[in-house]
Amino acid sequence: MAKKTGTRDVIHLACTECKERTYTTAKSRKNDPQRLEMKKYCPRCRGYTLHREVK
Repeated sequence: MAKKTGTRDVIHLACTECKERTYTTAKSRKNDPQRLEMKKYCPRCRGYTLHREVK
């Protein structure tokens, strides 16, 4: 298996309404230093809500 090198870090996305961490993704902190925000499906809220990057 190849080694992963670079500045990509694994981050967690949490729902802004119920605060549940539902998704994980990778992003480059060098190219995108701000917190990531996406509209994703939340199974707990049963709808599309805003998900933000958490530490």
